[in-house]
Amino acid sequence: MRNFEVPGRSLAVARHGMAATSHPFATLTAVEIMKAGGNAVDAAVAAVAIQSVVEAGSTGIGGDCFAMISMRGATDIRAYNGSGKTPISLTREALRGEGVTAIERSSPHAVTVPGGVDAWCRLLRDFGRMQMAEVLQPAIAMAQEGYVLTPRVATDLSQQRDLLAGDFTARATFLVEGEAPTVGYVQRQPLLAETLNAIAHDGRDAFYRGAIAKDMVEHLRGLGGHHTLDDFCDAEGEYVEPISSIYRGRTIYECPPNGQGIVALLILNILSRFSLSSDPYDADDLHLLLEATRLAYAARDAMVSDPATSGSGVEHMLSDALADHLAGTISLDRTSEPLPSLDTVEHKDTVYLCVVDRDRNVVSLINSLFSSYGSGLMAPRSGVLFHNRGQGFSLTPGHPNEIGPRKRPMHTIIPAMVAEDGRVVMPFGVMGGHYQAMGHAHLLSRIYDYGLDLQSAIDLPRVFPLPATRSVEVEEAMRTRLGSELERRGFKVQPPRVAIGGAQAIRIDWDRGILFGGSDHRKDGMALGY
Repeated sequence: MRNFEVPGRSLAVARHGMAATSHPFATLTAVEIMKAGGNAVDAAVAAVAIQSVVEAGSTGIGGDCFAMISMRGATDIRAYNGSGKTPISLTREALRGEGVTAIERSSPHAVTVPGGVDAWCRLLRDFGRMQMAEVLQPAIAMAQEGYVLTPRVATDLSQQRDLLAGDFTARATFLVEGEAPTVGYVQRQPLLAETLNAIAHDGRDAFYRGAIAKDMVEHLRGLGGHHTLDDFCDAEGEYVEPISSIYRGRTIYECPPNGQGIVALLILNILSRFSLSSDPYDADDLHLLLEATRLAYAARDAMVSDPATSGSGVEHMLSDALADHLAGTISLDRTSEPLPSLDTVEHKDTVYLCVVDRDRNVVSLINSLFSSYGSGLMAPRSGVLFHNRGQGFSLTPGHPNEIGPRKRPMHTIIPAMVAEDGRVVMPFGVMGGHYQAMGHAHLLSRIYDYGLDLQSAIDLPRVFPLPATRSVEVEEAMRTRLGSELERRGFKVQPPRVAIGGAQAIRIDWDRGILFGGSDHRKDGMALGY
């Protein structure tokens, strides 16, 4: 039961339908779409399109998308991998010949062909009730007529002023006289409105062929990119089989690699070898979570990549043998030696949303530019802001994520679902780039080990261990309470640069026909039902 004397949010509670997103305009749009007769898929696409306008630093049509769909709560879940691939001519040897020694954030080589629009169109065609023109209309209107900057969006924008100032179109779109506007400023994106309108009427071909694709290719090639119109014409995501594991009697579903959902399952598999206390602030429990995360992320960096080009280690990563072995290496007395890592870690920006409609169709969807405002590169005639997912590639020969032609990088974005007794009971997701896998495991542990409701579990302070070090980012309330104890065990405690991640979740009470939703205070969003 919530303590109403303490600042916080109440659970959203409703009967018919519910949406939880990281922006209030998106949540409201999703609910309005459902009330107008659309289903959860229609509502999810409408919501993420809104976020691509009003939360442009976190997501957009120049980014990628992963989604999970359950029709009427069935566990034959369909997962869609909407992550883009590199140009066919992009090789490590070609980059070395051009003098490229690292893939920088604002390099065209960090831009794979965006997969988000393909995912939206495919999901709407296969599962939606409405036409794309209806679903995109709210986003088109908002991009054309203007929207106000909310607090988190304005904060993110202020932190990326220098990045955006480096690109003429991005500067003209997001900055005012070279400076970041503040909360309440009315921002417009007329170029994006025209592009969304073209997609609304002509579907995915409007984006991957013709004038919009030409604009994107010319801009990227002008910066030294290898992209061609054929790379965009051939772009296509795919339905994939979800992977799963059991935690405390529930089945947890994640998308398979090239995403890191498998890392969340590995962390849960390690935790399941231990009995946790009933206190979410218990130092031993937190120590276990941190060590399990450090071990699982080391495994990620060694094994997770695009299975189409690098093989798949799914069976081994989900095996009892690996979980038993890793769990056996954990000591509660001291943190282990720094583990090897091939990644530098930073919390990236993403949007996650979930929707459940009156028929109990369930959508778990995540769409991302990776870094805040992605690469900072914006196509000059179409207003497409490009992601920087290609920074997940390596130029090291033999690395599992070695860059290569038509290859997808290791992805951090991971939608998920939980099932009990043969029915989906909760779509959920956690934003925050590399943090997401740990975020999934920690959120589920707080719900199923400590008995917290969704909102309380989301609200609790977060931690994140930085790979290859003993450093741990710890939010303030947890630092005050357990910082000295973690230091005693060998961790190096530090504050995060920004609040760690964000989260949304909706729980379905099948017996009573009630929906419960939670949304993260670290973002501007909300859960809302009707």
